[in-house]
Amino acid sequence: MGAVLALAAVLAGVLAWRNGIRTTEFAPSGDVPAFEATRYAGPWIFLAATLLTVAGLLLVDVVAQLATARNASAAHREQ
Repeated sequence: MGAVLALAAVLAGVLAWRNGIRTTEFAPSGDVPAFEATRYAGPWIFLAATLLTVAGLLLVDVVAQLATARNASAAHREQ
């Protein structure tokens, strides 16, 4: 369950990151050359960072649960 939630958080984080960055291309006009402007939307970037942090914590929890289950299984076999 935790791995599924972590994957969902990663996917949502990637979508939020992509929504947080907008690039606009401007054509040349007179003496002004063509250029590209990038706009960063703070709330989307913050949401992406938060979601990716949550995904990392969920993955740490999944690894801890797997290690605990493995150790419990090994201890049960030794008895």
